[in-house]
Amino acid sequence: MRRLSLRLRLMLGFLLLTLICWGAASLGSWWQTRHNINQLFDTQQMLFAKRLATMNPEQLSHEPLTLPKTKKLLKHHRGEQEDDALAFAVFTADGRMVINDGDNGKDFLFSYKRDGFTNGRLKDDDDLWRMVWLPTPDKKYVVVVGQEWEYREDMTRDIVQTNLIPWLIALPIMLLLLLWLVTHELAPLKRIASQLRHRAPDDGTPLVEKRVPNEVKPLLTELNSLFARIGEMLLRERRFTSDAAHELRSPLAALKVQAEVAQLAHDDETARRHALGNLDLGIDRATRLVDQLLTLSKLDSEEDLATEQLDLRQLLQQVVAEHFPQAQAAGMEIELEAPSPVIRSGNALLLSLLVRNLLENALRYGRAGGKVVLSLHDKALTVLDDGPGVDEEALQRLGQRFYRPPGQEKSGSGLGLSIVNRIARLHGMQMHYGNRNHGGFEVKLAW
Repeated sequence: MRRLSLRLRLMLGFLLLTLICWGAASLGSWWQTRHNINQLFDTQQMLFAKRLATMNPEQLSHEPLTLPKTKKLLKHHRGEQEDDALAFAVFTADGRMVINDGDNGKDFLFSYKRDGFTNGRLKDDDDLWRMVWLPTPDKKYVVVVGQEWEYREDMTRDIVQTNLIPWLIALPIMLLLLLWLVTHELAPLKRIASQLRHRAPDDGTPLVEKRVPNEVKPLLTELNSLFARIGEMLLRERRFTSDAAHELRSPLAALKVQAEVAQLAHDDETARRHALGNLDLGIDRATRLVDQLLTLSKLDSEEDLATEQLDLRQLLQQVVAEHFPQAQAAGMEIELEAPSPVIRSGNALLLSLLVRNLLENALRYGRAGGKVVLSLHDKALTVLDDGPGVDEEALQRLGQRFYRPPGQEKSGSGLGLSIVNRIARLHGMQMHYGNRNHGGFEVKLAW
């Protein structure tokens, strides 16, 4: 089932709430107005009855005295008056009418039972009247003043209608204004939706909309942040694909050449063995290159590291033990200077990879028969070798991806220091490297 649009739901909700509030207000207004009108007319009736009760009964004739009707008294200048607004009559204590107002008072029936307000009817009339009975001070006469209930109800209805009808008439205008207001306020969302609809899949530019409600700004900010992250991810993927295609071209070409040499060797066992040996080395180099590319791609996308408290001295001891056979094969010595444990928060796997890359570079490019020194202190880790170092021109570009100083005889991909630098940044470390004063190369990580 298709949901209604936000604009239509707001309109229906406003209409429903308005009708509910308008109905509740009408009932409340009717009840309050009815109460006030009854209170007003009851007071008026009582005051009129009190004034009639002060008349001198001795001056009344023995025949019922009927006053002229209001219409005959005022003729064309009687104003806006209602015949049922108020009527009165005066009875003797035994129920004989001695005076009335000439209109409805002459039809009053004597039903005096107690002083105060009662409900009654006129002669030959079913309409209900509100009556107040009050005896004169000498108890010889009884004054009755009445008012038709329908008159009060009509007045209550007219007052309530007068107050509420303008609001009912204004309701369509309010709805139209609300429709315009909602449409106007939702227009930025429509423009944002239009931008998204016509947006290219790889477009990482932020959404631009000046007139955005404060409630929508966080959503727009998060969308732009998401586009930025997606753009960075696509850039990393493109760079990884480009780097892998570029760097794997040479190793794969070399593997193909060595495979062809092995096939053409025929009976030349020495040539075949040499080609297969080179083929094995090429496979190792390609494998190492792929591993480094994957590691670098993973590091580029890493945001939050799973960290723990690590003893860096113990981590260095483990890495040195793993590379001891490699150092022996190269006739080199590894020396670890770590006088005391250094506890630091970090990712054990990545920090091991960092130390491994630094140690392997030192063993690969250090002097044959030389020494590699790892020095650990509270705020720094230093890796030293006594090799030839790097010339000043190449030193400026060292650490760039796939850059290797010219004239290198050792195999490599130029990614080792890039991986080290990325891991160091993820752990809040600063990497510095350069040639030593007395020969050799030095890499220092400080935190």
